[in-house]
Amino acid sequence: MEFSSPAQRRLQTLRSHVDSSQADDQPSLFLNATASASPFSNEDSYSIVLPEKLDTGIWNVHRSAKSPTKLFSRFPNHPEIGTLHDNFVHAVETYPDNKYLGTRARPDGTIGEYTWMTYAETASARQAIGSGLIYNGINHGACVGLYFVNRPEWLAVDHACAAYSFISVPLYDTLGPDAVKFVVNHATLQAIFCVPQTLNTLLSFLSEIPTIRLVVVVGGADENLPSLPPGSGVKIVSYQKLLSQGRSSVHPFSPPKPEDIATICYTSGTTGTPKGAMLSHENLISNVAGSSLSINFLPDDIYISYLPLAHIYERSNQIMGVYGGVSIGFYQGDIMKLMDDLAVLRPTVFCSVPRLYNRVYDGITSAVKSSGVTKRRLFQLAYNSKKKAILNGRCPSPLWDKLVFNKIKEKLGGRVRFMGSGASPLSPDVMDFLRVCFGCSVREGYGMTETSCVISSMDEGDNLSGHVGSPNPACEVKLVDVPEMNYTSEDQPYPRGEICVRGPIIFKGYYKDEEQTKEIMDEDGWLHTGDIGLWLPGGRLKIIDRKKNIFKLAQGEYIAPEKIENVYTKCRFVSQCFIHGDSFNSSLVAIVAVDPDVMKDWAASEGIKYENLAQLCKDPKVRKAVLAEMDIVGREAQLRGFEFAKAVTLVPEPFTLENGLLTPTFKVKRPQAKAYFAEAISKMYAEIASSDPVPSKL
Repeated sequence: MEFSSPAQRRLQTLRSHVDSSQADDQPSLFLNATASASPFSNEDSYSIVLPEKLDTGIWNVHRSAKSPTKLFSRFPNHPEIGTLHDNFVHAVETYPDNKYLGTRARPDGTIGEYTWMTYAETASARQAIGSGLIYNGINHGACVGLYFVNRPEWLAVDHACAAYSFISVPLYDTLGPDAVKFVVNHATLQAIFCVPQTLNTLLSFLSEIPTIRLVVVVGGADENLPSLPPGSGVKIVSYQKLLSQGRSSVHPFSPPKPEDIATICYTSGTTGTPKGAMLSHENLISNVAGSSLSINFLPDDIYISYLPLAHIYERSNQIMGVYGGVSIGFYQGDIMKLMDDLAVLRPTVFCSVPRLYNRVYDGITSAVKSSGVTKRRLFQLAYNSKKKAILNGRCPSPLWDKLVFNKIKEKLGGRVRFMGSGASPLSPDVMDFLRVCFGCSVREGYGMTETSCVISSMDEGDNLSGHVGSPNPACEVKLVDVPEMNYTSEDQPYPRGEICVRGPIIFKGYYKDEEQTKEIMDEDGWLHTGDIGLWLPGGRLKIIDRKKNIFKLAQGEYIAPEKIENVYTKCRFVSQCFIHGDSFNSSLVAIVAVDPDVMKDWAASEGIKYENLAQLCKDPKVRKAVLAEMDIVGREAQLRGFEFAKAVTLVPEPFTLENGLLTPTFKVKRPQAKAYFAEAISKMYAEIASSDPVPSKL
């Protein structure tokens, strides 16, 4: 590929550096404190190194090149916005008649076209909700729970909480009764908004949540609500009745201060009880204000809300949407019907997670493979031509969209101009594929609940994949040594370390848990993320490993299982993977949830007969073949010898929220998976021991 201009030649050089780093997850080039150490000019820098001398001496502090002299805590054009209440007031005053909240769900439970509430209408509902809570004896500063999936009432209640200085506490509907009970009691909730389905769960342990005084049922008719004994101290009212009570007894707003707690977001985690991250209004506004320098949501944009509002990723997107006066349409509540909702809503902004993007990628590539020779060749020709143009910084020929890609764009409604990805790493191949097929800006971000969402995100015009961009202009980022994993500032040729973050986006700590707060926050205000990163040329951050969940093998080698799992999921047979090891054994074993279609096609090509997928998974020959392909993928990724799985168990059922093996953010629950597959793990180690009675040294 030829590049004619200096900028294009630099891009070519940069891509070669990153491609090589992606092959083995090693850094390609470290951006040093001195400009002369990098072959890239200032126009290529997305973050800058501060002239700050750290106590640790070597690690540099990086800040976004968009904010070299200060950290953003307010929107540049609207510094008066300091709270979520201010943000919504701005939207109501600026876009009162804009469509705001849309839903296809009718009161009778059927599905139709989208109907909308305007910003002004939502503002009226917000005041009625807040006044209704006060009418029922819920005082300012109380914690209010939201126990249902995305729908317009969720945001209306959240706006009411901000206007009247209540603290909103999202409750995961997937966490199960015990976790919900824990959160309700831990946060001492006084009121809960729920739906008829979650009401039944609440009623099952109502006597065990003594702080609850009011339960508001969204979508339930008054005549169908259960009556409780007078001595219970709990009132159950419908959402409509609460609105009526509030409108008949209007109370003035009680706006919060920026430093006041806006929400307590309980992170599900993989071990122990949920932790409540306290996020202030300033935290949330700062994060979105900083992000707004890279990402603009506009008044004519349409956003589809289906990612859980209990997660900070979706909450952050909603705050950005309000600031921009965006129209937000909700899915039906059934993820299996999302594609139908997309076809009807036709959003312009689509934010998702790699899990769904991977499905889109798999669906399109499978359709191409089965489309016939002519169509397959046309797709490949169009794809290669368009990808080359994008990498060269040129506009691709519109002919390819007309011939090939417009049909693909229709899968998301045909109007998407921006696609965002977060929650876990997105494969560079998938990102490039989305950019080509959908012809829009596709950007990946990195963040966590404790940082109010975005730590870093890709910049506008940056077409390089395989990284998570530059720091949010509302924070600073540095790396620190992790010697037990061999990540230090002395690494040659490139220093690496744990990602640490500082700035106004950092949470106020875990609610009622000073000990765990101190574990993640140091005395200088740096939050330690547990992720391992490095700086790519231009000041882009790349995530290469995970500090948490590491364990030792018998010979003393440290293992980061998530890194290995990410490698093995590139194997065609592997849908999901759980890597296990411990200090009593010298090797790793793997539990693999197989891709059913790939397994069946492969078995047919090999002439293997079977009655069902479960029987196929138990076949020793099949297990051996899958492990052999996993070995190939592992060698390509340059896994070290002790990082290879030495035995595999194949399972036909995926890891899910329902079987307790995944968190709501689709991370493997390791202690639960270890217990769930205990018998299989024991058998695999017995097999390894019988085949190698004297363990070899790795």
